[in-house]
Amino acid sequence: MAPERDALLVDFGGVLTSDVFASFADFCDREGIASDTVRRRFAADPHARGLLEELECGRIDEAEFEPRFAELLGVEPERLIDRLFAGMTPDETMLEGVRTARRRGVCTGLLSNSWGAGRYDRAAFGELFDATVISGEVGIRKPAPEIYALAAKRMQRAPERCVFVDDLPGNLKPASTLGMATVLHRDAEQTLGELEELLGVSLGP
Repeated sequence: MAPERDALLVDFGGVLTSDVFASFADFCDREGIASDTVRRRFAADPHARGLLEELECGRIDEAEFEPRFAELLGVEPERLIDRLFAGMTPDETMLEGVRTARRRGVCTGLLSNSWGAGRYDRAAFGELFDATVISGEVGIRKPAPEIYALAAKRMQRAPERCVFVDDLPGNLKPASTLGMATVLHRDAEQTLGELEELLGVSLGP
């Protein structure tokens, strides 16, 4: 018999917002560098990946990250993170889906790899989430298994009762191994449809 799923855990960038990598590509176009430069750096450059890990775990701050990453990209460092995310906008359909799930009795949580402490609309957290886990605040990041277990603990749910949504396949595997159901986010309509099936609640108006 399938376990009852009554907890929804979501990523932030790329799930509750527009595509992060599209914003990175827009940044590259504005800076006059190849559109895939940022994506390629994170995929293939151990130095860039190391910088990102240090930032997301809170071991370096934005002021240290920006000049070091800017040098790798060949761009100016001033307000680099703001410029990287300038094309990212809230996904209102997904946000309303999370609000609706919570109103209908689903425990909701945020599990996010952070790019600095001030990059969330924390004023909205109270209506969206019962619990939050932000990598820079806890010193671990996805895909470390410990961060998923911590999120389930903060929601006071066994992992088997949780559904986790992320836009990166590599972040889903540890959640699945822990027992969570997982949804790979591509667009709001598809994701909310899958969540309705897994959680057994309507997420429409």
